[in-house]
Amino acid sequence: MTTSATSLRTEPTTVGHQSHAPTGLAIVRMTIGAMFVSVFFENLGKGLYSATGYAGLIQYYIDKGHSPALWKAVMALAARHAAMAAPAQAAAEISFGVLLVIGVLTRSVAFIAFLYLGSLWMSEWGTAWIWELLVPLLASFGVALGRGGRAWGVDALLAQRRPSSPWW
Repeated sequence: MTTSATSLRTEPTTVGHQSHAPTGLAIVRMTIGAMFVSVFFENLGKGLYSATGYAGLIQYYIDKGHSPALWKAVMALAARHAAMAAPAQAAAEISFGVLLVIGVLTRSVAFIAFLYLGSLWMSEWGTAWIWELLVPLLASFGVALGRGGRAWGVDALLAQRRPSSPWW
């Protein structure tokens, strides 16, 4: 009697033919969401969502940072319109946080969070530790690619009705 190599192979990431990947991505998704909620309240407490606080922070990034000149021009535009940009950033951060924690439209939200974190990461070049935002930035991209809402989220319920939808 011979035994093939494939019959001896086991899948370390599965139990009973179910992958642990959705659960792992859900943990990452909820962690990133909690980070956004936490940052929202931290920034709110520091006054960074006021026009003055926001413009001051952006000006610090422009003066002290190493972002490309084109990006510094974009930041200067945001600082000039801080009365609109600050509340918009506040709304984005709390929305990303809540939607990721509860797992609603996870792929879209995580991808937009990836783009948003990328802009913040570039803004902070030379003023903060390079890995500070790079890890959640890439984790957000992973959650978007891996359909991180398919476990422990509203998207999991929606996927039962329409499993092939690209939105969850």
